[in-house]
Amino acid sequence: MKVFCLNRRTSSRMALALLAFCSVVMARDLDQDEALRLRQQGVILPLEQLLQQALDLYPGAKLLEAELEEKHDVYVYEVELLTTEGVVRELDLDATTGQLLKDKED
Repeated sequence: MKVFCLNRRTSSRMALALLAFCSVVMARDLDQDEALRLRQQGVILPLEQLLQQALDLYPGAKLLEAELEEKHDVYVYEVELLTTEGVVRELDLDATTGQLLKDKED
């Protein structure tokens, strides 16, 4: 019989890997039909409204990508912008409130 002993470093790495995997699994992309249904039900704000909010943060920026995701039971618009300085920014906006959740250089 083989006995495996894990040291703390290995255990910590495994826990971090599992946490990273779970956080990826917990995000779900929504298709356009589901997004339309949520918008019509008043659950989420219009994408146009939140795109304008994102573009107001970076005047002159160009939209690269926008998608609606569900992360941990929260609807999130993930928006990628190319700023006038040539920097790609990734913004997460709460689709129900419009609150900026994340703004980072990508």
